[in-house]
Amino acid sequence: MKLLKKIVGASLPNWLIATLVLVFILRIPSFFEPYAYGDEMIYLTLGEGIRQGLVLYRDIHDNKPPLLYVLAAIAGSVFWFRMILALWNIVYIVIFWQLTKRLFPKNLKAQKVATFVFALLSTIPLFEGQIANSEVFMIGLSVAAFLLLLAGKLNTQKILIAGALFSLATLFKIPAAFDLPVIIIIWLFKETFNIKGLLNTARKALPLAIGFATPILLTFAWYYFRGGLSQYISAAFAQNVGYLSSWRPDETQAPFLERNAPILIRGLIVLIVTVTLYLLRKKLSLTFTFATVWLVFTLFAATLSERPYPHYLMQTVPPLSLLVALLATSPKKEQVYSIIPLSLFAVVPFYFKFWYYSTSSYYNRFFEFATSKVTINDYLKNFDSNTPRDYEVAQFLTTITDRYDRIFVWGSTSTIYALAKRLPPIKYVADYHVKDFYSPETVLIDLAANPPKAVVVLSEADSFPQLNQFLKQNFIKIKTIQTAEIWYLQQSRGKIHQE
Repeated sequence: MKLLKKIVGASLPNWLIATLVLVFILRIPSFFEPYAYGDEMIYLTLGEGIRQGLVLYRDIHDNKPPLLYVLAAIAGSVFWFRMILALWNIVYIVIFWQLTKRLFPKNLKAQKVATFVFALLSTIPLFEGQIANSEVFMIGLSVAAFLLLLAGKLNTQKILIAGALFSLATLFKIPAAFDLPVIIIIWLFKETFNIKGLLNTARKALPLAIGFATPILLTFAWYYFRGGLSQYISAAFAQNVGYLSSWRPDETQAPFLERNAPILIRGLIVLIVTVTLYLLRKKLSLTFTFATVWLVFTLFAATLSERPYPHYLMQTVPPLSLLVALLATSPKKEQVYSIIPLSLFAVVPFYFKFWYYSTSSYYNRFFEFATSKVTINDYLKNFDSNTPRDYEVAQFLTTITDRYDRIFVWGSTSTIYALAKRLPPIKYVADYHVKDFYSPETVLIDLAANPPKAVVVLSEADSFPQLNQFLKQNFIKIKTIQTAEIWYLQQSRGKIHQE
């Protein structure tokens, strides 16, 4: 708590300390989750690649910017990944509280409501707050940037630092960049719409843009000198353009306007809301205007791909919390006005059919495990029916391979790579990476050129007849664990005994 006080320059009130304690308690079940969540398994596998000296994107692939994988490398395990997230969450809850003090300077009740809603929604499984996804990390950086920018008196240094914070958030995931225009719009709202007003806004936007560009350009320089710049730009930036329509593959050959009509309509909604708020700006408070503009931009960002993953909505949690506080505590007409953006938010999960994870079921599952009402094996199966098998396979692989030996898993899971802390001989760690960016034929060429010590074929994997033939010629099947076949490189079989 002393560290937090130093960061925010203020004593923490008792109600906030109680909120932080509650948040940590609510996160305790996440520390006992197994290696099962697919995306986390990819993050940890790429993190292991960093630990082994590989260059991200050139030597090992995924399509997010690098900071999440760097944190995964620091963590090294699900437990420490979740612990880093818990500490990160506590810090940015305090930062968000400071932001509420700026936005609700004379309304303690609003500060409490907004902070508590933010703390709860960024923690519980409703938006997958317990999982170490990019969104849960990046929102804290955006909140810190807005805290600087909404200070009483701005200077160039603050704006530069805020721009860098937005950039760091974007280096967790690209949609975070949609937070940055919000403050520029707020600056415009404060100016008269003429040349002088535009120039005043531009004078502040320039250092903001410089601050934003600098960390990203530094990563470009880093990957240039590591020989991976083109792969970095392609994977972390260019491939995310195709990602926008990836859930509407049947429309990829349609005309531009027809194919992109949904995203253009959403963009038009953002424009209409922004223009309406500008026209009414003298009748509305800064807090309401700021929260509403922030919400519509984050909703646009969260629906870019039209994918129904709940953690995408995590980006909307900060402005959503502010609007809930306005609804609950404002004595003015803005209490009624806040219903409009909140209703817009409520429509989105239903329209895009976002998946839903029960919070009560999540905690009940942990309670049954903690009180020994279920066995460890049954607890693991609650996450995925194949989780016990993946643990057993990974354990076996660690007995027949060394850390720097390569293994290859053909199947829908990266869990075995993450659990065994072994890497594949190709740059792709999931079979859908192979389908999207590679081909089975190229995989075989790479396996022949750089044969792994062991190969695991999972029963749920797509048919790959050429791989079966390759294995029979070059490997020997040494073990079957449930629905997983384990093959060992023939030239190395003296180390073990065939079943």
